[in-house]
Amino acid sequence: MTTPTATRSAAPWWAGAIAGFLAAASGVAVGTAVAAPLQGVPSPIESVGNRAIDYAPPFLKEFAVKQFGTADKPVLIGGVIATLALVAIVAGIVGRRRPRVALAVVAVLGGIAIVAAAIDRTSTASRALTLVPSVVTLLVSLGSMLVLLANLRAREQAAADHPLGLGRRGFLKASLGVTALVVIGGAVGQVFGNAAAAASRAGIRLPRAAKPASAVPAGAQVDVEGVSPYVTPNRDFYRVDTALSIPDVPAEGWSLRIHGMVDKELNLSFRDLMDMPLEEHRVTLTCVSNEVGGPYVGNALWLGVRTATLLEMAGVQDGADAIKSTSADRWTAGTPLEAVTDDRTSMVAIGMNGQPLPLAHGFPARLVVPGLYGFVSATKWLTDIEVTRFADFKGYWTTRGYTALAPIKFSSRIDVPKSFQAFPKDSVRMGGVAWAQTVGIAKVELSIDKGDWFEAELADEDNVETWRQWSYQWDEATTGIHTVQVRATTKDGTTQTSDRAPIRPNGTTGWQSVQFRVE
Repeated sequence: MTTPTATRSAAPWWAGAIAGFLAAASGVAVGTAVAAPLQGVPSPIESVGNRAIDYAPPFLKEFAVKQFGTADKPVLIGGVIATLALVAIVAGIVGRRRPRVALAVVAVLGGIAIVAAAIDRTSTASRALTLVPSVVTLLVSLGSMLVLLANLRAREQAAADHPLGLGRRGFLKASLGVTALVVIGGAVGQVFGNAAAAASRAGIRLPRAAKPASAVPAGAQVDVEGVSPYVTPNRDFYRVDTALSIPDVPAEGWSLRIHGMVDKELNLSFRDLMDMPLEEHRVTLTCVSNEVGGPYVGNALWLGVRTATLLEMAGVQDGADAIKSTSADRWTAGTPLEAVTDDRTSMVAIGMNGQPLPLAHGFPARLVVPGLYGFVSATKWLTDIEVTRFADFKGYWTTRGYTALAPIKFSSRIDVPKSFQAFPKDSVRMGGVAWAQTVGIAKVELSIDKGDWFEAELADEDNVETWRQWSYQWDEATTGIHTVQVRATTKDGTTQTSDRAPIRPNGTTGWQSVQFRVE
């Protein structure tokens, strides 16, 4: 009696797809879990995403912000994950018959993550420690793929005869084990994310300001439903930056170094800042990515130490014309020295609207410089200020086609009506905001259906560093579809231009227009 020759049977394609997906997911989950408790160490996915952000051409960044707004980072992360999953699934399908090819693909993906980690500017840990999560990701992914593919390559012989437990039952067990790695790794990553900074912030009680802000004028907020609050709540304040994950920087152990062209280098702790004479000021900030009528502008009450005070303590030397500020994730900005030492209320802020800075808005400290776009002034998670010269350095965005000097272009926005909003004929009430930081708004005008311009009613002014609200009641409204345009005039007599300018190199211009309906 002869024994039949064993023949290799091919597993279904969907099983290979599951193997590839689980292998990649397990590596990413475990690598993320390893990174989570390591302060200043990005996860493998974040390292790859950070490289994508830094290497992406400016037009792609502008497209992402325009299309996805503040969801651009989740979209990027989702794109990285989707690409990884797709490649891993294809590798798993191919690996049913050619396991070496699948393992080679996994090795290449892991190698990309390792290289991204090796050059990730956002890491504040040692380079060796930064590589650990990506190396772990590679090893776990390779091991998972090897075990899963081995169990897929079942023979007609009994599954128990194979040392890796080949067969359907073995594949099911291996899949469940790898899935457990995914779940556990993901849970660990969620538990430890920003844990140190969050705990530190929760324990801080801000001192009273030596120079508190004056009360908001009673007439600073117009009585029009839908107009932005005069002071933007922290939860609603816009956030545009390059950080895929918020730097985990506890106040304990944090310090601000002030050096460069100074007589005396300073290293200030968070306690040092809190013990200084703190000031409160309401300041409106604007992002250069803000399109005409866009949402990336907000007004808040900031608490901090004047940058002029800090630089006076350090002693600025002759010849300096700039400061280079650096964040915990090594993002840099260049700010004119004059802007942080003149009469405007530039500060190193530690509080926002009566609370310690939110993690997403720069905890434990950030720069606030009125009148300049954020990409040259509003460094969050601030750790370093170097007094220097513009001739000797370039900030992050000035190497990507943006100007080094970026005063905010004054503008106006229509909050009400929204596009295609309907009004009863006897109740057409409009409103919005206008801003000209450091100069002030003198007049806001409206034009309906491209007719004559007429003045809106301005709310009371708080100070020239904040936006100003406006309102208008259209008593002669007629039924039908209408278009309203808005423009502002500053206190120095300059009227907002209708010419459209792109975001790059130094901000947009133009009039916003909105269509609405009267019934």
